[in-house]
Amino acid sequence: MKLFLGLAPAALLLLLLGSATVDAFKTLQAKIPNGANVNNPCQAGTQWPGVGHWNKDGGGERNPFGIAFKSNGFVWNSTICQLDSDQDGRSNGEELGDPQCVWTEGGTPERTDGITHPGICEPVNSENCMRLNGNNIPCGSTTIKSAFGLLCVMLLANILVR
Repeated sequence: MKLFLGLAPAALLLLLLGSATVDAFKTLQAKIPNGANVNNPCQAGTQWPGVGHWNKDGGGERNPFGIAFKSNGFVWNSTICQLDSDQDGRSNGEELGDPQCVWTEGGTPERTDGITHPGICEPVNSENCMRLNGNNIPCGSTTIKSAFGLLCVMLLANILVR
């Protein structure tokens, strides 16, 4: 029972930090065209909300787009729009539905369908993209990607230890 009580504060902290992280990414999503509408290159029909990170849910190491966007002061302009962060032959603007680089925050991008990822080279299984993406994309991975998932594992481990 002591082990469980010892884990409770840590679990609560993880849940709180996880909530703060989600809010931060929603704010950043609004700063790029179609930020909440980026297709997951690993699984058709799903989204990649953490656009600037290798982890689809955000947090952790930034992907090339995340690095460039941060270096640009988290501002969408022609500089970041015209850049091809993931080196897949399409500019960030093309991938995010703003090929003319005219989108402004709060506006509707020129295109809202067929949005591809500006920080992950696609198609992910091509030889070029496998080289560029390296082992950074968790396609098919079973790693824990959320504070809630980690909490569940911690609680399960505590039950098994008893």
